[in-house]
Parts: sequence; structure tokens; C-alpha cells
Amino acid sequence: MNTSLRISLSSAALLVLAVWLNLVGDVSTFQPDFAEPIINISVAIGRDATFTCHVRHLGGYRVGWVKADTKAIQAIHENVITHNPRVSVSHADQNTWNLHIKQVTEDDRGGYMCQLNTDPMKSQLGYLDVVIPPDFITEDTSSDVIVPEGSSVKLTCRAKGYPEPVVTWRREDTTEIVLKDAAGTKQLVNSYRGEVLKLTKISRSEMGSYLCIASNGVPPSVSKRISLSIHFHPVIQVPNQLVGAPLGTDVSIECQVEASPKSINYWVKDTGEMIVSSPKYHVQDTPKSMYETKMSLTVRSFQKEDVGSYRCIAKNSLGEVDSSIRLYEIPGPNRKVYAPKYGTDQNDIVKPGQERTSGKSKLSYPPDDEEQQYGGGSAEDFDEIIDTMQHQHGHSHSHSQKPTARSPFGSLDHPNSINGRGGGSANGHNGGGSSSNGGNNKNLIAMMNNDMGTRKPFVIPPGGRGPAGDGSLEGSGAGRPGSQVYLALVLVLVVGSCWAAMDHRLRRH
Repeated sequence: MNTSLRISLSSAALLVLAVWLNLVGDVSTFQPDFAEPIINISVAIGRDATFTCHVRHLGGYRVGWVKADTKAIQAIHENVITHNPRVSVSHADQNTWNLHIKQVTEDDRGGYMCQLNTDPMKSQLGYLDVVIPPDFITEDTSSDVIVPEGSSVKLTCRAKGYPEPVVTWRREDTTEIVLKDAAGTKQLVNSYRGEVLKLTKISRSEMGSYLCIASNGVPPSVSKRISLSIHFHPVIQVPNQLVGAPLGTDVSIECQVEASPKSINYWVKDTGEMIVSSPKYHVQDTPKSMYETKMSLTVRSFQKEDVGSYRCIAKNSLGEVDSSIRLYEIPGPNRKVYAPKYGTDQNDIVKPGQERTSGKSKLSYPPDDEEQQYGGGSAEDFDEIIDTMQHQHGHSHSHSQKPTARSPFGSLDHPNSINGRGGGSANGHNGGGSSSNGGNNKNLIAMMNNDMGTRKPFVIPPGGRGPAGDGSLEGSGAGRPGSQVYLALVLVLVVGSCWAAMDHRLRRH
């Protein structure tokens, strides 16, 4: 009985061993393998990362996760080994196994292995790249800069990040950056790459804000604004230093000021009085750029007492400068040039308000500023002068006077006179005088010269007809050769003066 029992147990043990050996043979025949490689991951710092390991025929084998550089085991199968609370594992089935890392840091950067505990061990590697967006290093980056004009300056922007950022410079107003080499050669560029921007012998046009932009392909890029202030003493430019305006109008004058730091700007009249905005004046400063300002002054209802010099003054901590503008009066738009109307006597002149008495068309002019300035005589004044001359000349036959110079007017030669005029001689050379009073002739020449200086036309009065009815002046002695030459001379001077005056007036208007 005992013997048969022992035989039965031995048979059962042999049967179990045979089954086990068969199972081992099956396992060795279907060992686990990786279905596909692990994908590398690039993630920004602070984000989450997940590795996935795909396995076939895992069977009774286990999956483990190890950090390659430190050999630290992260997890085995469903159990987390590391003490890092940000690490966890999961699996959807026996073929998909995941390693999760939350809020990655720079220390998490590196390779991670998925291992199978086969003999020999099988593994595959995935790489985690933790990228860092750029940021500036405050202690190594320039702040706002103030320098004098003509000096040199270095603007610095240092940035950190992973990968290493690239720094690019631009001007905020999109104008070009001026670069100069050692020889002073200028180069204008829209942007400059590098952490340090060097500006040499800077001018006021380079004043403004400069942007340094750091980027490394990881959003967001960052930029820093650095203000460059260039200090210089004030400068004033005046577009028009002489400004004219009619009375009663509003007139504006202006000065262009360049100054840095900003200047204090004000206007002063030639009397020393500072001008401020009031019903009479309007004062305004209009900024044009960081260092340019337009000063403007408007004088309302311009009057004679407003004529004079006005000074624009600019003052800052580096200096003071001023410039003058002079205001003067010009004829108003209501001044009219009267068109000449020619009649039978073109030399007649009628002042405004004077009636025409002879029925002839007469040439009219408006009052002239020069008449007010010099007190020029009227046409009637010249009529009296000519009448006096005629009267004296008409009685010259009863008085004789020896000439003292080769001039029909006594001892003075008029620039337009004909020297050597004969008096009663037939040949017309070096004759006697025709005037009974040389002093009166001198007065006449002085009056004529004064009138030519003030550009007033001579006037031949209408006069009456002579006894012969030929239109000659009374008492002129027109029948004598000397009288004819004398009358011709006067006519030449009068006509020439009239045309000169008319030409001057037409040019002015």
C-alpha cells in the first residue's frame, strides 16, 4: 500500500516538472520587445513632459524607468521609486507604459531609459530638452543714458536663456542706426546684432530710444527700451528776420529752437518787456521732436506802436541764446494803383479828391508813403514854381546878366542841362544867360533835384494859350531861339522825371 502511494506521488512530481519545463520553453521562445522607439521631447521650463514606451509580448516581465545620466531609478512597473513628487507612471494596457514629469525644471533635462528585465536587459532611450525663453540680466544691462554731444557711449544688453539668446538692436522710431569705424566712416543700418552697441561721436540726431531684443526661438522674445539723451546748449534758427505786415492785421513770427535738456523759451520786446499771452499777443511753443521746439508769437491787430524788434530767447542749464525779428509796416491790401487815363495833356496830375476842371483826362495816384515821410509838394506847388519861372523868363529881355558858368541856370550845372547854351547869339555857343535872377534859377534846380530824389513827377501846368494862340506859355518869348532851347530843356526834364516816377510806382505795385 505504501509502496503504491509513493509511486503515485513520484509520478505526479514528474508530471509537474514536465509541465514547468514546457512553460519555460514557451517563455524563452516569446521574449518581450519594443514595438517602436521613444520620441524625444522639447518642452519649455515649467511645462509637463510625458515619455511613452511601447512593448510587445511583455508576459511576466516588468518595465522600469531610469534617468540615464544619474542612473537613478524613477519607477518599476506600476511603482514609483524616486522621491521626486513630480514623477508618476501609468499604463493603458500591457503594451503602453508612460512616465510623467510635471512642471519640468532645468535639472530634469537629459536622457530617460525604458528597460525590460530580460536577460540580457533590453532598453531604449528618449531625450528631454528643457528650453528657457530669453530674459535680461539686469545687473549687466544698461539703463537710460545721458551724454554730451560729440562723446561716445556703449549700450549693453545681456540676456540668458536656453538655447543662448541672440540680441538685436533697433531704434524705436525706426530710423537708421549710425555706426562709425575707427577711421570715422559712417554706416547706416536698420538693425545691429550683438550684446554691446557702441556709438561714437554722437550727434543730436542720434538722440532717442533704442530697443534691444533678445530671442532664441522659445516664445516669448523680450525687449528692453534704453533712452539715450544727448545734452547740448540751445540753438535758435529764425526763418525770417524781417517781417512786414499791413496795419490792422494779425502777424505771426517764429523761431526754431534746438536744446537738450529742454529749454525755457520766452519773447521780449525791444523795450525789455517780456511778452506773455494776452488779448494783444498769443504765445505758443510747439514740440517737434525730443530736442526741437517751434516758438511762435502772434501780434493781433498790428499797429504803428507794434513796429520794432522782438527777441526770442531760449535758456537751459548749458547756456542761453537769443535772436531778433523786426516787424515793419507795409502798405495794406486796400491800397489801389489807379490806372492812368490819357487825354490831350498827359502831364496833368490830379490828387485824390481833386476835380478835373479842364475836361481833360488826367493821371491820378493814391497818396504815397513817401509824401507823408518827406512832405512832398502837390501838383499845385509845382504849378506855382513853373509860373514864377515863366514870369521871370518873360521879362528877361529887359535885363541882361553875364553868365558865370556854362549853364542856363547861372553858376550851377544841372546833370541834365545843356552846357554852352547861347543867349541871343546865332551859333548857340557860350552865349549869355537868359535869366534876370540867377538865385531864382538855383532855387528851381534845388527844387527839381529834391523832387527827383523823392521821385515826384514834374508838372507842366495847363496854362492859358499865348497871344498867338499856339499854346505856348505866356511871356515865354517862344519866338526867340534862346527861349525855344530853354523851353525844350524844361520839357525834357519834366517828361523824364514823370516817366521815372511812373516807372518807380509801377515797380512798387
